[in-house]
Amino acid sequence: MLKKWFKPAQIAVAASICVTTLSPSVFAEQVKEITSVEGITEYRLDNGLQVLLFPDNTKETVTVNVTYHVGSKHENYGETGMAHLLEHLVFKGTPKHKDIPAELSSHGARPNGTTWTDRTNYFETFAATEENIDWALSMESDRMVNSFIAKKDLDSEMTVVRNEFERGENSPFRITLQRMLAAAFEWHNYGKSTIGARADLENVPIDRLQAFYRKYYQPDNATLTVAGKFDPKVMLKKIKATFGKISKPEREIATLYTQEPAQDGERSVTVRRVGDAQMIGAIYHVPAGSHPDFAAIDVLNEVLSAQATGRLHKALVEKKLASNSFGFNFQWAEPGVAIFMAEVDKQSDLAKTEAALLATLEGIADQPITAEEVEKAKRTLLKNTKLAFNSSERIALELSEWLGMGDWRLLFLNRDRVEKVTVEDVNRVANSYITRNNRTLGKFIPAEKPQRATIPQVDNVKEMVKDYKGRKQVAQGEAFDPSHDNIDARSEISKLDTGVKVALLPKKTRGESVVVRASLQMGDLLSLQGLNAVGDATGAMLMRGSENYTREQLKEAFDKLEAQVSIGGGNTGAYVTVNTTRKNLNETLKLVAEVLQKPAFDEKEFDLYKSETKVAIEQQLQDPQRIAFRAFSNHQRPYPKGHPLYVGSFEDELAALAAVTLDDVKRFHKDFYGANSMQITVVGDFDKAATTKVLDDITANWQSGTAYSRIEAPYKKLSNDAMTFNTPDKENATFVASLSIPVGTDHPDAPALTIGNYMLGGGFLNSRLATRLRQKDGLSYGAGSFLNISDFDQRAAMGAYAICAPQNLAKVEVGFKEEIARMLKDGFTDEEVTAAKSGLLQGRKVSRSQDRELAGKLNSNLRLDRTMQFAKQYEEQIAQLTAADINKVMRKYLTVEDFAIIKAGDMSKVEK
Repeated sequence: MLKKWFKPAQIAVAASICVTTLSPSVFAEQVKEITSVEGITEYRLDNGLQVLLFPDNTKETVTVNVTYHVGSKHENYGETGMAHLLEHLVFKGTPKHKDIPAELSSHGARPNGTTWTDRTNYFETFAATEENIDWALSMESDRMVNSFIAKKDLDSEMTVVRNEFERGENSPFRITLQRMLAAAFEWHNYGKSTIGARADLENVPIDRLQAFYRKYYQPDNATLTVAGKFDPKVMLKKIKATFGKISKPEREIATLYTQEPAQDGERSVTVRRVGDAQMIGAIYHVPAGSHPDFAAIDVLNEVLSAQATGRLHKALVEKKLASNSFGFNFQWAEPGVAIFMAEVDKQSDLAKTEAALLATLEGIADQPITAEEVEKAKRTLLKNTKLAFNSSERIALELSEWLGMGDWRLLFLNRDRVEKVTVEDVNRVANSYITRNNRTLGKFIPAEKPQRATIPQVDNVKEMVKDYKGRKQVAQGEAFDPSHDNIDARSEISKLDTGVKVALLPKKTRGESVVVRASLQMGDLLSLQGLNAVGDATGAMLMRGSENYTREQLKEAFDKLEAQVSIGGGNTGAYVTVNTTRKNLNETLKLVAEVLQKPAFDEKEFDLYKSETKVAIEQQLQDPQRIAFRAFSNHQRPYPKGHPLYVGSFEDELAALAAVTLDDVKRFHKDFYGANSMQITVVGDFDKAATTKVLDDITANWQSGTAYSRIEAPYKKLSNDAMTFNTPDKENATFVASLSIPVGTDHPDAPALTIGNYMLGGGFLNSRLATRLRQKDGLSYGAGSFLNISDFDQRAAMGAYAICAPQNLAKVEVGFKEEIARMLKDGFTDEEVTAAKSGLLQGRKVSRSQDRELAGKLNSNLRLDRTMQFAKQYEEQIAQLTAADINKVMRKYLTVEDFAIIKAGDMSKVEK
């Protein structure tokens, strides 16, 4: 779900007055420090609110995250989906904050709200200003107890949530998993989907929803987490001045006591629906996320389900019994589940896959997990945990999950437990929990002898963590100013001897983190004819093994280097993204170079790629959303088949994939891959001289056999012919509108189009289209517009979209056209423009504060021969625009009639 906000100036003034009137002695009585672990400090207000502060001066942002200890497991009969429905309604406003979505947009926030089994949370990340902080605390404290939760909002939002429900019904994976969970849990609410039952969503009385809100949305049932750039003492005073005013409720929340009994035989469920691929899975009950066994269960799941290296991949994918396999755990406050799934080609024998799946999972007693497997799995898990701690924003959100499990310190305790997991631990939990009678699959077979896996309970999480102290904090970084001028001043632009363009921005970062973005362009219009599928296959094969590493060894090598690496490419270029640490950067770059320059192109891996990709494409053949947006891409690129920029149908893609050979891939790599046209950007904590030398070394003597020349894509006026695609038996439909505009990023009208689109369909739920189709009409869970302006050509692709029920497609089209016509006739107001400029410009500042996004921007600038001054001037132009300026430009390029309307869904359900 999503959100918005707005904060009058007087709120900040009032908060300031309240803060200064608190004497130190009174303040100490009302805000009590509880404990501190690795830079996070817990406080408690006298109204029961738990507060976690995580100061991090390395980012010019602040994240506010409010976690309520209520989720779908707290819902009673007839109330399924209530926690999630309430999450939507809390965005509808309060008497003080009447339009929360508009406030969120005007403050340039990155917000959301999420509901899960044990908790609900609301968060926003924004630029670290006093005004933004005061507003966020005011808004969150106010909607904690003063949200409208009105009948009119329930009536409109219920249909939006129902639309979200219907989207899930389109997913074979989601619906199969939901049925499996329902079969696995007889009594506990963990067996019910968080989205709820359709009947409950459509019929829940407003008074029950209001009672649910008043019961659970209270300070003594909530945790406020604030992370980012702030002074803890000042922040505590602000929190006391806002949240501290809320009285502690008199009601008591009763402890839940339903426990799922031990399963006494394998269970099964079968789903039969329209689709293009088969799926099979197994669920096993496991202890709560806080139980000491869970660390070993996490390691076990990684051993079994890791991509490329896991036992399931080897037993199913490599033997062509499945196109894909994966697994994960639901780590909950009470006993949860371990889940393992596989996707299977429609024509394959599912019984063979089932037999191999169960033999792999339940055959560990005969083929025990090895110490080497355990170490590899631990290395992956611990690497991900370590890198997560380099982002205070990410940890602030992650804490919601651990709070839902019982205590935020479990995050650290679980990390410590994973480090101590032994091979004996992993084999013990495998033989204890991954057993036949503890399994939910697809069949029922009577058992000759009962076998029950008794799931241990956790009695007292507080007692478990009360003396936990944690370890030394990770390295702290510098306070970095993300202004355009400072970024330019701190960036060093150069060209290597090899001709590669390089941008280096060294700075001290949390955890000594560093990110790398690299891109290379290849070929020309003539040489790339007919090679779209070959180029895609070449890029996809890069991470499947190199000259010195198999696919499995490559994953292990990057894990040892504590590096998250993504390498891929298409028919016109390739890319690299790296997230690692200072000490591992240079060795990671050397390994990246081997992947790019010396791929193995193993025949077995190539066969796996083709079979996996075939199933992945086939799964999209009946997906309305995929079909509609594929049609949009095809409409925006009116090129003949064989042209490098051609976008065909999924059927075209399948035919092209079938024709690709391994020799084609090897030849493409030899002809086109090289450093002829390449850009590399490094942002973070690194040794400039040493890294520059590595970049010189790894790009030397690597040139492609074909010179690069950019393929031009000039503006073309597109057809406005309507397109309709029938997808039988799909509960959800997709509406897309497509338009091409003769404007590039350096065009004088580009800034006005950018802000105009932001108000039409961007922002956060308060755009014209979202307000009409979601907030007012209740037709669509997701509705909006987007604008992709070319940096190279005078061309922009504009689109609008809505996800809805098939019977509402006509109403969505009417609503869209009426809003376009209203915008063109009446224009945007000065008030809209002021709020939109504030939100858009602050959002761009937040983007520059994220190292990964900043590295991407600098890398793009290298190719365009730009500095951050272009973006600065662009934003200055936006800031100076008036409503009249924007309305003039929107009327210049947009008409209702010029949009091509694309619809995909079950047309038998469409109202005529």
